[in-house]
Amino acid sequence: MAELAETPNGSAPATPGTPGAPLFNSLRDRVDSLSFDRKPAPRGNKCLPMDAWAASPGTCFTDLPKPDVSLTRKLGAEFVGTFILIFGATAAPIVNQKYSGAETLIGNAACSGLAVMVVILSTGHISGAHLNPSLTVAFAMLRHFPWSHVPAYVTAQVSASICASFALKAIYHPFLSGGVTVPSVPAAQAFFLEFVITFNLLFVVTAVATDTRAVGELAGIAVGATVMLNILIAGPSSGASMNPVRTLGPAVAAGNYKQLWIYLVAPTAGAIAGAAVYTAVKLKGEDGEMPRQVRSFRR
Repeated sequence: MAELAETPNGSAPATPGTPGAPLFNSLRDRVDSLSFDRKPAPRGNKCLPMDAWAASPGTCFTDLPKPDVSLTRKLGAEFVGTFILIFGATAAPIVNQKYSGAETLIGNAACSGLAVMVVILSTGHISGAHLNPSLTVAFAMLRHFPWSHVPAYVTAQVSASICASFALKAIYHPFLSGGVTVPSVPAAQAFFLEFVITFNLLFVVTAVATDTRAVGELAGIAVGATVMLNILIAGPSSGASMNPVRTLGPAVAAGNYKQLWIYLVAPTAGAIAGAAVYTAVKLKGEDGEMPRQVRSFRR
């Protein structure tokens, strides 16, 4: 028993924040780059010994393999999560239109923010809860997510958005037009607004997703609150989409493609800029190197 209580001399595997740690632990097996592993592993050469009935003396908790989640399961979770997000975020303005402003701007913002929060908390540990093609592309460009899985994730997000939008059309017809994001300001102003608010969103998301020093236990709240803030700022002007599929699905269901290009280009550009800026300014590791381990929405 005394031998089991001693700390092994071997080095533990690289942990988040450890200089030189690989960007992905088995890139083919883990694509959920937007995650939050909230139980930090021991640093340095220390590890936690197993109990007396462990399979082999000296085995560390940090040596145990993490559960493998197949790409199919991740895509299923991404589809369901995006469906919930689009259904909730689009239903609020539709209800607002149908019942003469019953939801109000604050209600619209709360619906979207709460939808983001609950999806992160419920599916983030499976798929990473991207829910947004702009986020997926931005993380792939910054090497936080494999390019080989980008088409599958984007396909799941787009199809979920279209399905949610047609479900809303069946339920609330003929009031679907209230859920379509169209600008009420000149195109240039709408483009700049969508760029800035998506920049804000991805700056926060990149912080809680890629930096071990961020307070990740509240990640869902942080991201949801950012969505609410952005809608309160830009909702009356551009619709505060921040997400190409938030606009694309309702546009297809309603047949309204007015200024659709703004909501495809501006959020993607803003997402790349926001993620890149946080990556550039985040704190370095203990010996001056940038921590490169990326987490997913895990608790």
